[in-house]
Amino acid sequence: MKNSFFIVIIALLFSNQFLHSQVNPINGINSYNQVDSTFLNKETTIIKLSGKTKYTDYKIISFLKDTTYIDTTLTILKEYKNNFLRKDNFELLAFHNQGQTFNRLGYNFSNQSRLPSIGMNAKHFNYLTKEDIDYYEVPTPTTEILYRTGLQQGQVLESLFTLNFSKRLNVAIAYKGLRSLGNYRNSLASHGNFRSLFSYNTENNRYFLRAHIITQDLTNEENGGLTPTSLDLFMSDDPNFSDRGRLDVNLEGTETKLQGNRFYLEHDYKLFSSKDSTQQNFSNLKVGHGFTHEIKTYEFTQSTLNTSVYGNTSVNSNFIDEVENKYINNQFFLEFNSKYILGTFRVKTDLTSYNYGYDSIVNTTLNAVSTPKIKGSAFSFGGNWYAKIKNFQLNSDVSITPGSGRVSGSNLYSEAIYKKDSLYTLKGSISINSKSPNFNTTLYQSAYDDYNWQNDTFKNINTRNISFGINTKWINAKASLSNIENYTYFDEDSKPKQSGENVTYLKVKASNEFKFGKFALNNTVLFQQVSSGQDVFRVPSLVTRNTFYYSDFLFEGDPLFLQTGITFKYFSKYKANAFNPLLNEFRIQNTTEIGYPTFDVFINAQIRRTRIYLKADNLSSNFLKKNYFSAPNHPYRDFVIRFGLVWNWFI
Repeated sequence: MKNSFFIVIIALLFSNQFLHSQVNPINGINSYNQVDSTFLNKETTIIKLSGKTKYTDYKIISFLKDTTYIDTTLTILKEYKNNFLRKDNFELLAFHNQGQTFNRLGYNFSNQSRLPSIGMNAKHFNYLTKEDIDYYEVPTPTTEILYRTGLQQGQVLESLFTLNFSKRLNVAIAYKGLRSLGNYRNSLASHGNFRSLFSYNTENNRYFLRAHIITQDLTNEENGGLTPTSLDLFMSDDPNFSDRGRLDVNLEGTETKLQGNRFYLEHDYKLFSSKDSTQQNFSNLKVGHGFTHEIKTYEFTQSTLNTSVYGNTSVNSNFIDEVENKYINNQFFLEFNSKYILGTFRVKTDLTSYNYGYDSIVNTTLNAVSTPKIKGSAFSFGGNWYAKIKNFQLNSDVSITPGSGRVSGSNLYSEAIYKKDSLYTLKGSISINSKSPNFNTTLYQSAYDDYNWQNDTFKNINTRNISFGINTKWINAKASLSNIENYTYFDEDSKPKQSGENVTYLKVKASNEFKFGKFALNNTVLFQQVSSGQDVFRVPSLVTRNTFYYSDFLFEGDPLFLQTGITFKYFSKYKANAFNPLLNEFRIQNTTEIGYPTFDVFINAQIRRTRIYLKADNLSSNFLKKNYFSAPNHPYRDFVIRFGLVWNWFI
């Protein structure tokens, strides 16, 4: 069966292709945010697709209406995104199995949401928000397939199909399925993300509509990490336990599940046509409406009660801890362009209803919870301003939720960008955010007695962030300084707390690449310092990734582009947060430090529009100490060889 599979793959790779293309994603029309990192690639070759279409016709349009193009090149940036998230996870520390959670090596506080979420942050890395959804415009039916092997058994398979019935109407359907057994007991990951979407505009471009429907099911077996005895056997490299399935774990028969269903709709209507004289000084006046309806459900299921891990329980049989959050938002806006405001201005108002909680009080004898739900409504108002003067661009977003309720607060984000041709780009931003803590820190119930609380006295988390960055052909660098008041965290007993001391967090990140003919050295370095609040906010002081690689075309006629090299990653020792599967949150701990180097070797190739990835993960585990952990009691993966590919075709 395996041999047949690889024969089919090889046959497909060398079969006749519909088009021969390598394309360079380019910043699009409504570029208010940062350009996708693949735009920084300067090695791209542009090849004509056909006599009727060109690569710029195959557009990807982000939530903020930034436009890039479908990219079929092979670059080192694609190697960094070769994971089930399809994102560069430089600031994330993966657990051993794909589909599991990540510990954080760095944080970003530059632009935050104005409302609290359900929480369970460790469960949301593979959860697609509405801002993660891309829309498309393609002249011919377009397909993309991603495949990647799992650990022991399983794989990731993601497929996308999109087509335009006309230039004005696009539909797309996509599904990502993940199933990976993992090397350790009770670490199975099974995820499904299905999305369907469409966009439409009228022939006169006065009415525009886009929408998506998405359903997500993220299920994980949870083992709670290795037992103390197994931890010693792992660190001593006992040869009798090289099969990691023989090591004992803390939890049996435990499973967590995050389910989400969302419908999103946005449409606007231009009040004046292009023939109206009123547009000379006051153009593109639009009225619009956005609607979001989302339901999230989190479940913790345990077939065998484990009081040694989570403490006493009042339940004497199998149980399910289940909490639900319903979110409905209507946004109404008025948008216009005018030379007097140097760009586009939008006035908006939001009407939001939320309903978080449980069907009933789980344990009435504890007197820890007086009501099983947090529900209500909120009114917000604000505006967006996008202005541009020659090489200077200003983007601002402000939203205020007045009142004294649970979701009152405000958010201000403003950035200024100066671009000097292709020489350099300067960017500075400021963010001021005040929001309620996540719902699960305010109200939580469980069959375990110690996991029941209601914190009505929690204050808003106030975050102030300032950052500055520069991008040149020699170096890309960014520095940010964050100050957080009422920082909310989970303590050593997994209880939510608010810090009485402000957290002050400095972050400096730089990357560059040196080329020596067909060889290159790509470097990314992150320096961090927490000057106050170190007791509750921990990050490594240094994180680095250095990749030395070789790139060249092979064989006569250049049918294959090869890229191979080695990646060194290291982060300095720090007291990394511990993972609590019941809450699906990370908590602070004061006993264990982790920090170590890893070496990965990769051989990637491109055959026309197919990229092939072959990677040896954590080669260093064969000769370095067994001190590599993702979190206390949770070892990182051992040496393993992984295979994957990404294949695009255009009919």
